[in-house]
Amino acid sequence: MRDRRTDNDRRRRRRLRRIQVIIIYTAIAIGLAWFFESQATTTVIFVRHAEKAAEPADNPGLTETGKRRAAELARQLVDADVVPGLGVDAVFSTPFRRTEETAKPVADALGLTINAYDAADTELFIEELVKEYKGKIILVVGHSNTVPEMIGNMGASKKVPPIAETEYDNIYLVSIPWFGKTKTIRLRYGEPYIP
Repeated sequence: MRDRRTDNDRRRRRRLRRIQVIIIYTAIAIGLAWFFESQATTTVIFVRHAEKAAEPADNPGLTETGKRRAAELARQLVDADVVPGLGVDAVFSTPFRRTEETAKPVADALGLTINAYDAADTELFIEELVKEYKGKIILVVGHSNTVPEMIGNMGASKKVPPIAETEYDNIYLVSIPWFGKTKTIRLRYGEPYIP
């Protein structure tokens, strides 16, 4: 009789240990899944504003060519993510007509507002952007002198070539993984730049 109780107690303890091990492994798996999800890759898409008009000199808008380029940018970025319903999560622009008019078709197509940033302090802007939009896709519309600077401030390529005064067709994709090296890819869109 005593051997039966001992055998039953041993079996019960083994079952209890198995259940405890399963619970521990499940908790570890959930914890790892949460950790890796919270460490997702952040993608920042940088473009210079599209072709600007000559007048007014202090704050010009876009030319007709620039408006076509902005429409093409929207066409390219509306479905930026392969998963339907996902894509660009935020749109940023300096508070100038040419940058806002470049960002507007993308923001309108995605139902987003255009967030303004200060082109005079791009280092602080990039720092806050990466922290606040971790794991998201962000469009940043800037200027020929600020786009290469911002890419460099992200720890991406410091060797972004200068953008010529009449060069408007660059799209820079900067991917910031949770672990590893930041990568920069340059693509072209719209009417090509001919030096």
